[in-house]
Amino acid sequence: MERNESINIDSTLVSHLINKQFPQWKNLVVKPVAVGGWDNRTFHLGNKMLVRLPSAAEYAPKVKKEQKWLPRLAPFLPLKIPTLLAIGEPDENYPWPWSVYSWIEGENAATGHITNLDDFATSLSEFITALHRIDSTDGPIPNLGGFAYIGGLAVYDDEARQAFSLLKDKIDTTIAIKAWEAGIKTIWQHPPLWVHGDITAGNLLVNHGKLTAVIDFGGLAVGDPACDLVIAWKFFKSETRKTFRNKLPLDNATWARGRAWALWKASIVAANLTETNAIEAANPLGTINEVLMDYKHNL
Repeated sequence: MERNESINIDSTLVSHLINKQFPQWKNLVVKPVAVGGWDNRTFHLGNKMLVRLPSAAEYAPKVKKEQKWLPRLAPFLPLKIPTLLAIGEPDENYPWPWSVYSWIEGENAATGHITNLDDFATSLSEFITALHRIDSTDGPIPNLGGFAYIGGLAVYDDEARQAFSLLKDKIDTTIAIKAWEAGIKTIWQHPPLWVHGDITAGNLLVNHGKLTAVIDFGGLAVGDPACDLVIAWKFFKSETRKTFRNKLPLDNATWARGRAWALWKASIVAANLTETNAIEAANPLGTINEVLMDYKHNL
């Protein structure tokens, strides 16, 4: 099979891979998860495991990265993360590496019940702080323009300004440009820190009303921690955002970049300059509004 060929990743394919490579699990039922991701296709394997397969060639390198680093990071983190159980190999029907992980009970934070948002924000800040404290030596470096790229947000300047122009009838473009420029004028000037790379409500699991797990580490890297702050504007409102910020020992410049990350991503989604999943596509104008209000409040 050609590596760039389109592949129908379904339960039949996954069952074939399991039967061939892990026959001890061949009698377990394979079925797709209720809410799938963009970069990967995920399937239940029985009741206690999941199979995770990259959906295209560009996502395949992330698989090896997760397989290498998640077992090393897990002992230092206060929340559950996926536990690697088996490493799947490419075959004639599927050309990329894949993984079997433990299943973590919970609902994603976008749809699940959260008892107290301040407690949720505190738990998330503690997770991020713990991640930052892990030795980042030899950690994966993001590509140019990657979400943790230390070179700054300026690589997205043209795209951001194009989005603002397209949204001129829907947002205050003057304030948007000011908030954007406040973020792109600085870069992270300290040793790189571990970042998740995609901390969104869809990658946070809640159980019994509390944050209990973080999933989908495809964006894992060492770099600028600003990229992990986007949730402050996309998911939190003013008071909860303040709680989240007060619990994270990061400087004002980093928060300005985080706000600019949130503004850029929401703007290109709202302006239809990119494709994304349903959770990411939800209410981008609301995120932009949070960013602009926060910028004006913190002038």
